Amino acid sequence: MEPVSLQDFARALEPASLPRVLRVCSGVYFQGSVYEICGNECCLSTGDLIKVTQVRLQKVVCENPSTGQTRELDPSFKGLFSPLTGPQSYGTLEELYAAVTQRSKQLPIWFMATRRMHTKALVVPEEQPLMLESVEVYLGTCSARCVLGTDTQVAVLRLPLSTEGPFWELETGAPRTLLQALALRDLLLTCPALPWRSLVLRPQYELLAIMHMRRTVVSIPSTLEVDVEDVTASSGHIHFIQPLLLSEVLARGGPFPLTTEILEVPDGPPIFLSPWANSVRKGQRLCIHGLASPPWRVLASSKGRKVPRYFLVSGAYRGKLRRRPREFSTAYDILSALQPGRPLRVVAMQDCEGDEAEIPGFTSLAMGDRLEVVGSGQAHEAQGRGIDILVCRRLSEQAEEEESEEEAEDQEQIVLPLYFSGGFVEEMSDSRRYSLADLTAQFPLPCEVKVVAKDASHPADPLTSFPGLRLEEKITEPFLVVSLDSEPGMSFEIPPRWLDLTVVEAEEQPGRPAGSPPTATVDELTDAFYYHLRKLPAFESQSPPPRPPKRQDLSGQKKQSSQERSTKSSPQAPAEQRPALQPKLRPKTLPAVTEGRSDTYSKISAKKGQKPAKSSPLDPYDDEHDYEEVVEHFRKTL
Repeated sequence: MEPVSLQDFARALEPASLPRVLRVCSGVYFQGSVYEICGNECCLSTGDLIKVTQVRLQKVVCENPSTGQTRELDPSFKGLFSPLTGPQSYGTLEELYAAVTQRSKQLPIWFMATRRMHTKALVVPEEQPLMLESVEVYLGTCSARCVLGTDTQVAVLRLPLSTEGPFWELETGAPRTLLQALALRDLLLTCPALPWRSLVLRPQYELLAIMHMRRTVVSIPSTLEVDVEDVTASSGHIHFIQPLLLSEVLARGGPFPLTTEILEVPDGPPIFLSPWANSVRKGQRLCIHGLASPPWRVLASSKGRKVPRYFLVSGAYRGKLRRRPREFSTAYDILSALQPGRPLRVVAMQDCEGDEAEIPGFTSLAMGDRLEVVGSGQAHEAQGRGIDILVCRRLSEQAEEEESEEEAEDQEQIVLPLYFSGGFVEEMSDSRRYSLADLTAQFPLPCEVKVVAKDASHPADPLTSFPGLRLEEKITEPFLVVSLDSEPGMSFEIPPRWLDLTVVEAEEQPGRPAGSPPTATVDELTDAFYYHLRKLPAFESQSPPPRPPKRQDLSGQKKQSSQERSTKSSPQAPAEQRPALQPKLRPKTLPAVTEGRSDTYSKISAKKGQKPAKSSPLDPYDDEHDYEEVVEHFRKTL
């Protein structure tokens, strides 16, 4: 096949003959061509092979050959076209009939008039195609028997041969649609719906093609000045390498397993710190085994170390976990953890000073006080402003099963503003070992846990080395299970949304073991990617805790409070200035287990209903401290 332009190739192409393989040839117009459409740049060089898979008609340019004027037609244009046999027109029907007879052309023929004709039956619009069937004598006059066909009717007209035109002879056949008229290449046409008597149609096509090492299908306009040669007969067997993104592999859903080679790794900082992350590089062969199941993960952070580490734990994790008491820094955090139908008790981990004069029921707490959370409520400050509160009951030191109903009714009710900042720990006794699936199904997140048995399928399970983990949030995201050709014995999971590798299909190597190898169910995350996940919509719904209200006389209150504390702590203060309720506790020393808590602790009430009083930090031998009892109580609780 001789080289032709893309325009000529597209016009002559039969849709049934696709796909066709073309080779770009050098020619008058071409040594190399670069074009850009919709922001996508494509480069065609001499000798390139392209496989045309589809040809689309984009638009049709209608041109008046006399004036050079053009007009664009949409492919859905409804007008009908009739081809003209030549540029000559005839003054009367008799001249038209004589010219047809001289050429020995058989009737019927098609013609049109360039002006409106009035007959007794109807009015014939200008440029309306008519079919001349025969010539006969009608009412003593030699007339042409013509048929006028429209969308609504078919009429027979007898026009005298002396009828004046001018008339134009049309190509034999009924008027054609736009798509049918495009097959009449380089012929003069006429269309009653357009303002020109003669016109030429110039279609413009879009060729969809596949090229070597291009991930997407290339769109090439037929107006591009490139000569091509059809080499389907000799090169139709060539396989065109088409790169894929992991997201595209995920979208098409198989077939799996799929052996690929990594062509490109996304730019940017790393997101995983797992051992396999350094092996994911260009040129590495990758086997994609399929979609990971289950599709959810849990975002977790380590506890008990100065620098936390962050992990993404698969729902297929088989390790065993035990719940740990949750820690709360504010009353708002306690309220957020409260679930309907689930009782919640907390223990104060430090002395907390309340202001009952400012908010009724806002009493002081001592380290070791046990509280049962009732729920939220509204209270009014001394200034009359409403404030959100947490309603609790102070529990006695007796065991829960020993408390009678009357004692439960007599328990002191206290309130804490939601902005109140203090140290609290959940009171719980749950020694059961849970799987990750059971734990997330039965308890709300976030949740404090300890891994007590590692995942047997993951020998290097890093979660067992931490004294505690905080399960932050459950994330549902599709992952692909993949394995490296260099390490076929272990597979891991890649999220195409965040690590979208560019790969190309490769021939599978012989001897690869059937099935999917054991999958690593724990992946360590970088700090940057952890905070990126925290920005997901699931976390954005978490509102921050409320701030304490601003007070205009805050400095004066601080000064007054400081003076009151100084007066109370002075050894020369008279007895009537001391608090009415003074708990009497035995002097004991602070065990080492309490190191890291508060430096100074106040007295702890030994009797139910008594309020703690602030002790002086200047007296290290205060005989009202009882640290050993508090620590022993904590050991029983935790």
